[in-house]
Amino acid sequence: MQGTFSHIGHSVDSEHQMTVQGVVNKTGLLLFCVLLTAGWTWTKFYEAGQDPQAVSSLMMLGVFGGLILAFTTIFKKTWAGVTAPLYALFQGLFIGGISSVLEAQFPGIVIQAASLTLGTLLVMLGAYSFGLVRATEGFKMGVIAATGGIALVYVFSFILSFFGVSVPFIHGSGLVGIGFSIFVVIIAALNLVIDFDFIEQGAKRNLPKYMEWYGAFALMVTLIWLYVEFLRLLSKVRSR
Repeated sequence: MQGTFSHIGHSVDSEHQMTVQGVVNKTGLLLFCVLLTAGWTWTKFYEAGQDPQAVSSLMMLGVFGGLILAFTTIFKKTWAGVTAPLYALFQGLFIGGISSVLEAQFPGIVIQAASLTLGTLLVMLGAYSFGLVRATEGFKMGVIAATGGIALVYVFSFILSFFGVSVPFIHGSGLVGIGFSIFVVIIAALNLVIDFDFIEQGAKRNLPKYMEWYGAFALMVTLIWLYVEFLRLLSKVRSR
């Protein structure tokens, strides 16, 4: 995260500085955006008689639209006040679609995944606040490396799917598939520590106000990833 801080100016007055409370408020707004479009997609799925085709195009729009906006936010942090809410709205389309489809297959899975996500957030926040876990440089490198490896596996698997090829074991409900999902959930949870550290250090370094949106965006990316991975893990367990 040092690279993130190093090229951002700090000569701003206190009224226009990043604060932890500001990030919390903006995270709440992003969550509202996610729930808004997720609720609309969820309703559309059930109005169509629980037909996955009714939300498949919306899910793809959410995935690719969210991906474009995520990269835009990363490379243009000053735009985060606009791109972060748009990212949340697009991701809500995907979240609502996958949640409704899996809820129809496994009743109660959505509340379970949401509860686990919230519980993980609170546990990791408590562990970070009490100094039980710290975002040292070694910790960051390890988590980032593992996250990058997971991303490569998912991208590779996605590309192969176009050729009718499925990566063995990891997407199945066997022990290897469940073990892989548990590993991914752990890495996603550890990413929360990096997000907390970024927000804390950004506030201490008096970063510009727009970085509150960027901090909220980073936290929302992790929470959405964690929620989706909990859905995947629970669906594997319940399909056994």
